[in-house]
Amino acid sequence: MGAKENILKDIHILINQKFKSPEEAFIYFDKDKDGRLNRDEIKTLLKDAGVSMLLRGVVAGEMIKGYDKSGDDTINRDEFKVAIAELDSGH
Repeated sequence: MGAKENILKDIHILINQKFKSPEEAFIYFDKDKDGRLNRDEIKTLLKDAGVSMLLRGVVAGEMIKGYDKSGDDTINRDEFKVAIAELDSGH
């Protein structure tokens, strides 16, 4: 299993163990309550999932690139649900 798969697995475990739903996780990590996860908020999620500090910036950027369909350089609630659904189906 590669580094990407391990990181995705760690995110999946965090969200399933710490939160009742992906929605609850989104609300928790959306610190400024603007309805979007910005790069810093995603890095906090990655930190809580145990991702090393060296990788957080790169992984946050990749997550935004992969899931930001609206083009605003953040992950909104719907984009987050898609990302989590993909994690659920992959594990």
